[in-house]
Amino acid sequence: MHRRRFLQQCGFYGSGIFSLGFLQAMQSRSAAASMPRELKAHVVVIGAGLGGCAAALAACRNGASVILTEPTDWIGGQISQQAVPPDEHKWIESFGRTQSYAQLRTLIRDYYKQHYPLTKKARQLENLNPGNGSVSRICHEPRVGVAALQSMLAPLISSGQLTLLVNTQPVSAACTGDRIESVECQIAGSGHPVTLHGTYFVDASEEGDLLPLTKTEYVLGAESQAQTGEPHAPETANPQNIQALTHCFAIDHREGEDHTIDRPAMYDFWKDHVPPLKPAWSGKILSLDYSHPRTLKPKALSFVPSGKESPAPRTKSLNLWLYRRMIDRSNFTPGSYASDITVVNWPQNDYMLGNIIDVSPAEREKQLHAAKQLSLSLLYWLQTAAPRPDGGEGWPGLRLRKDIVGTEDGLAKYPYIRESRRIKAELTIKEQDLTYNERLKVQGKDQKPLLGKPFADSVGIGYYHLDLHPSTGGDNYIDMGSVPFQVPLGALIPERVENLIPGCKNIGTTHISNGCYRLHPVEWSIGEAAGALCAHALTSHTTPRQIRNTPQQLADFQQKLTGQGIELEWSQLS
Repeated sequence: MHRRRFLQQCGFYGSGIFSLGFLQAMQSRSAAASMPRELKAHVVVIGAGLGGCAAALAACRNGASVILTEPTDWIGGQISQQAVPPDEHKWIESFGRTQSYAQLRTLIRDYYKQHYPLTKKARQLENLNPGNGSVSRICHEPRVGVAALQSMLAPLISSGQLTLLVNTQPVSAACTGDRIESVECQIAGSGHPVTLHGTYFVDASEEGDLLPLTKTEYVLGAESQAQTGEPHAPETANPQNIQALTHCFAIDHREGEDHTIDRPAMYDFWKDHVPPLKPAWSGKILSLDYSHPRTLKPKALSFVPSGKESPAPRTKSLNLWLYRRMIDRSNFTPGSYASDITVVNWPQNDYMLGNIIDVSPAEREKQLHAAKQLSLSLLYWLQTAAPRPDGGEGWPGLRLRKDIVGTEDGLAKYPYIRESRRIKAELTIKEQDLTYNERLKVQGKDQKPLLGKPFADSVGIGYYHLDLHPSTGGDNYIDMGSVPFQVPLGALIPERVENLIPGCKNIGTTHISNGCYRLHPVEWSIGEAAGALCAHALTSHTTPRQIRNTPQQLADFQQKLTGQGIELEWSQLS
């Protein structure tokens, strides 16, 4: 077999992220001279974001063979192709995550300790935070997230249990009754599609791609209050009311140099744009002011590339340079970095003017272009017009780090997707199941700890405040305190289809409750439960629906999960 030709056809070769050993491991998967037209596995996982990788690992760990596809050339989803370091809860270092997610975090830190010129002090930190970003306990570069995930998947690929197809997009599906028979995918650069056959299919795609292809019943956008009973749901349902997406990018700062980009084509539009939201936004989108997520009142931010807080009147404001910083040069030996590196995923580049889901290809392209123009316009504004503490305007030394995100335009490979299509599930998680105020009504102020609604069919746990960014329907932030919650198995079981399991933020949540279930460790937990569920159904000669609805089968499955390091309740908070 010709190795280079095979890797090119599979989408592996030339991506710039895979080590030679990893490429050779993948090469050993096939003795064919070209990509076959059909592949078969016990479980087919569509989407290799955090949920997809977790699903593949769990299914393999439990004895299933797996095909894992990814539409870009980077696995990892939020932490890589979307360039968003993990958003996590305050207990993440000790509990409230699965054993395998903890392993991923350790591998990311170990990669820096093994391969980067850390200072002695940084190298000795057990909980190293490479960027010391204020939003996360482990702000890291996208490529390091990819490398850590590669190291987890490589042995399974080498053994033949896992087949990974990158640059691969599902285009159609064949179904018989309530079952999916196969999914047809197109691999970039291949002259023909490949048909993937499986007993179970996990949709771990960023936008719920398999749901319309398989005619699985789903919900999109905002449900009405009459449908869900949620206090913050709108009076009228609006399927096109979806949280903003964001095209993230990475920058550093070279003092005394000029790295100003060409004036973006839509800059004149974006520099004067005021988001059309209710309640009203603070003013122009390209500003260091924004609407505070909780109060919705104008709030001042600051931006100083040196990483030092600016003087009054913004002394107490958040310095956006520090917010999602992924490289803090003080962690590395002197001379290693001329500047910190930060990723721009801010309120100022949240795109709220249109959707990319369930629209025509032309409309999708139009909206993605406008979203990219917003991000580039924000960068240009920072370089030329942003207020400086010294009274000047602009930071021309800001440099777009195309190499960090692995693209020619310097924007992340994929937009940061906060909201997906969601299955119509046997159980739908609602706002009143997990917000602080609603749970306080149920449990009372004397009951501690205050926890989310208990689910007898729990297959995981998670925690994040209920965080809905401004939406395409014109809603400003919806941001509320929440309580530690569970992931109920019923939210992973479609109403009708028997062999499709959601593997990330496409589970049975609402537009509102999705704000808690969409972040990194929760997505991983959902995917891990999905992969384990498929494998358990295979070995037990049953179905996911029967597992959930048969007490003994459910107990057996939950016992297996706990035995594999998956917490099902918040026992350590008791």
